[in-house]
Amino acid sequence: MRTGSEYKRRIEKFNPRLNAFVDLGEGDLGDGPSYGVKSNISVSGLPLTAGIEAYRDNIAPRDATVVERIKSSGGSVLGTLNMHEAALGATTDNLAYGRTHNPWRYGFTPGGSSGGSGAAVAAGLCDVALGSDTMGSIRIPAAYCGVQGHKPTTGVVPNDGVLALSHSLDHVGPLARDIYALWQSMHVLADWGKPGELIPSQLNQLRVGFWDGDSEIALTDPVSEAFERFIGLLASEAGLEPENVAPPEYAYGKSRRAGLLISEVEAFSVHKEQLKSNPEGFTSSFRSLLEWGVGRPPDDVSTAYRHIERVRAAADALFQEVDVVIAPTAPQQAFSFDDRAPANQADFTAWANFAALPATAVCTGIDAQTRLPHSVQVIGPHGADRLTLEVAAAIETLCGKPPMPPGFE
Repeated sequence: MRTGSEYKRRIEKFNPRLNAFVDLGEGDLGDGPSYGVKSNISVSGLPLTAGIEAYRDNIAPRDATVVERIKSSGGSVLGTLNMHEAALGATTDNLAYGRTHNPWRYGFTPGGSSGGSGAAVAAGLCDVALGSDTMGSIRIPAAYCGVQGHKPTTGVVPNDGVLALSHSLDHVGPLARDIYALWQSMHVLADWGKPGELIPSQLNQLRVGFWDGDSEIALTDPVSEAFERFIGLLASEAGLEPENVAPPEYAYGKSRRAGLLISEVEAFSVHKEQLKSNPEGFTSSFRSLLEWGVGRPPDDVSTAYRHIERVRAAADALFQEVDVVIAPTAPQQAFSFDDRAPANQADFTAWANFAALPATAVCTGIDAQTRLPHSVQVIGPHGADRLTLEVAAAIETLCGKPPMPPGFE
């Protein structure tokens, strides 16, 4: 583990290229882990912007509970990290700070909305980064940047002090270069006490369901081929027999649209005063999304909430049959900022948000052809955060810890 001073030197060297950190703290750095914090999470004395130009002068008056826990445990906060505007998107480009580049390829997105968090961890600019995850915004950057990320069970980590996108679906969680760092940080963030030993799961003693999208999610060829190889690895090395599953009541495009509508309606309630007083402080695309959402008939909004409730209620039935579900984290790898963001980016990740489940994204290697990371996620039953981390640790043991992107060693 590097010291805080060493991380500051790395930030000075590499951040001008990446634009991962956007505001740096000036306090003393402790001997514990060094954190970066997504810019929608309050760090006392630093701008709380959520990547929105209208909030550039909004200084956090106090620390969020998760930041208080980091500091009281001996950790330190290096600064705040870039993100997609208001957390409503998965590329990390905004009016306030511009775009963050993927350490694996300049000009490619690090994912979002916690793209600065994924890029900072991948480039070795901090030990752990905090992100928020509404429909996949911790796990997608973890996948695109080749690091590990954990979305906790709903309610396990407090959300107070967060400039929210959706109070119904938001989750605060960590990204790190290895699963043990996630394990340690979750003991701090969730107030689990002193972390014990992380013992990787014996995969052949678990009922594992594999979810490949059932032809409803269009995987790119590199992701499809990598997931097939990964299933083969678990079969040969861990003795797992492939068993295909699919989340009950989860309807891909329909579910995605329900989650987006809820996010748009709830985000409007958070930002409506700023939208009135400073509309130019938001991009036209963000304003249009929120205006479309609040303009929907009340019955449409109620239907969206009921759909999410059905998805959540139905999840328990699947976990009567399997202990965990393993799926690709995203249907595609990182892509160029010149390309249109795929509509299905969050189709594998959103289920865990809707169903209030824990999910851990783990890097499975670097593609020999694209030279970009691959990732799977481990999804467990409600409250089984330790289990998904233990399974992810077993996968990390098989696949190896994520490598450092070239040029950032």
